[in-house]
Amino acid sequence: MDDLISYRKQFPILEKTLYLINHSLGAMPEKTYGRLHDYAETWATRGIRAWAEGWWEMPVTIGDKLARILGADPGTVVMHQNVSVCQAVILSCFDLAQKRNKIVYEALNFPSVMYVYEAHARAAGVRIVEVPSEDGITIDTQRMIDAIDEETLLVPISHVIFKSAFIQDVKAIVEKAHKVGAYVVLDTYQSAGTVPFSLKDLNVDFATGGSVKWLCGGPGAGYLYVRPDLQQKFEPKVTGWMAHKAPFAFVPGEIDYAGDIHRYLHGSPAIPCLYAAESGYDLINEIGVERIRAKSIRQTSKLIELADEQGWKVNSPRLADQRGGSVILDVPYAGEVVRELAARDVLVDFRPGAGVRIGPHFFNTNEEVEAVVSEIKNILDTKSYEKHLAAGSARF
Repeated sequence: MDDLISYRKQFPILEKTLYLINHSLGAMPEKTYGRLHDYAETWATRGIRAWAEGWWEMPVTIGDKLARILGADPGTVVMHQNVSVCQAVILSCFDLAQKRNKIVYEALNFPSVMYVYEAHARAAGVRIVEVPSEDGITIDTQRMIDAIDEETLLVPISHVIFKSAFIQDVKAIVEKAHKVGAYVVLDTYQSAGTVPFSLKDLNVDFATGGSVKWLCGGPGAGYLYVRPDLQQKFEPKVTGWMAHKAPFAFVPGEIDYAGDIHRYLHGSPAIPCLYAAESGYDLINEIGVERIRAKSIRQTSKLIELADEQGWKVNSPRLADQRGGSVILDVPYAGEVVRELAARDVLVDFRPGAGVRIGPHFFNTNEEVEAVVSEIKNILDTKSYEKHLAAGSARF
């Protein structure tokens, strides 16, 4: 008995679409319509008063809702527009001209994160070490640990690798980093909402992520976690008036930072995105990530079983405790297959060097998991993908 199927009716897109792309853009909850209407109504009727009546504190109050999912304390998470901004805020806390200026991350890190660090490396002479993957799926934990030394400043890593869904051993990496005085920045974009974890238990220094995927919160609602004991230690150079101790005093000159998580904010927040994200957070908190994870393991295991029956290579870990919420199937003409699936109202995506990414969530049925494999087989058998060869690979 699948007790989570009762939530299915809360997602409008599921009425007509086989939606298995939750690792890229989670389906929108029906209640988001109402929350966005609330935003418009508040703006229309309360005007400037809305700031004092809740808007100003939304980056923290919405962050507190998310903190429950992340296993973090209230007052440790603030909302931003995206992960790139969050990573830049963190990086701006440090003096990159010192001897300890080595940055270590995995070669399978998300490219946008790498762009932030590479740009600063060119400007400040930072040394970046990429720990390679031997199979394109996993990262050897020992190689990560060995790369972290007394000259390492930051270790910005992904909890779940986006191209393969491999779960890294964060605790072991954090222990080594702290032993040599380095800080860990954990990207939980592909784990939050589908893999249970606690930022407190992992003891990471910083964490970032976004609401686009498993949190079903839509774009524009990134988040930044700062461990409580570190909050007053740093003064971000990527800053703005929301980080000021007395923002409405409008004092010119050097900023006097807030004494709590507010100091990791900057300019005015993207209020509509915070309204939009809230419904997804409420659902994930109501259901509980542990229940979501149990179903995810069953359905991703089934996907692997079905792929094996077809003789397709699986570019994801086979062990459930090493695998996040998606499965990557390396099928022939993967990009074109994804285009044809989209034409049939079956939504998955394609990543170069990986294959077809399929990400069922708590509202998907077992029949849908079987159906996507059946559709892929049909497309390959009938060569329906050929009509898309001239168009190139699908992009989502």
